[in-house]
Amino acid sequence: MDTIKDYSSFGPAYRNFKVREEVYVPEPVEEFSGDNPFTRMAPIRGELKDIRFDGTYPYLDKSLKFKIGHFLVYLALWIVAFPVNRIRYGLEIVGREKIRRNRELFANGMMTVCNHVHRWDMICVLQAMRYREAWIPMYAQPFRGKDGFWMKTIGGIAIPEERSGLREFDKALEELHEKKQWIHIFPESCSWKFYAPLRPFKIGTFNMAYRYALPIVPLMITFRPRIGWRRLFCKGEPLLTIHVGDPIVPNLDRPRKEETARMCDLAHKTMLDMAGIVSNPWPSSID
Repeated sequence: MDTIKDYSSFGPAYRNFKVREEVYVPEPVEEFSGDNPFTRMAPIRGELKDIRFDGTYPYLDKSLKFKIGHFLVYLALWIVAFPVNRIRYGLEIVGREKIRRNRELFANGMMTVCNHVHRWDMICVLQAMRYREAWIPMYAQPFRGKDGFWMKTIGGIAIPEERSGLREFDKALEELHEKKQWIHIFPESCSWKFYAPLRPFKIGTFNMAYRYALPIVPLMITFRPRIGWRRLFCKGEPLLTIHVGDPIVPNLDRPRKEETARMCDLAHKTMLDMAGIVSNPWPSSID
């Protein structure tokens, strides 16, 4: 029988958290909430800009300035960020062959989901998928801060804060679907740095997959101890591994509510299995 390690001593947010013996769990770097898994932990950097995310906001920016910035950001990712991620965080990718094996399944577009645990987790996703570009619905508030420009140019789409923006937001997603684009979502909704358990998912992610009949590829970031020459920098930060799971295809013959719940449960379970998590503090979703 495999040895199981219990990390309940790490605090309320790790209650009943157990993993297989070979799994590395970094010590908490923040005091995570034991009650609300959607507490936003990452501060918004810089002075906040006065931006309204309503019906007038360009959720898909088609300006020449954006197109140039978008191209340059992705060029910098390939030339600079991807190699740095390999060196600085020792990124390892497990299961990428599943993407090649199911390439025809993604001919009309796709979605990916991943846990949200690192400032560079979107870069990890892009490296794992080897796609040219992704579009990522995100909370609007950080777009007002110092990182807003980079969030937008990498493909971030602000989720509207006002009802008048919902129609334009939906139009943006419709256009991406028509162009057979890749949409990525962090279904935990906000980032908890180096948090090893898997938090509940927002069900809207899977409603979107059902609505557009898009296969979902679950990904899971796990941690490794920093060893060897990599201990010379980023002290106290673990190394990263990203796991690629088998695609989950929506069954449109089933009622939407039942099918989205099934996809959510299956994605959550697949990610737990890839991470070697035996007992998790959170359910797959919270209504």
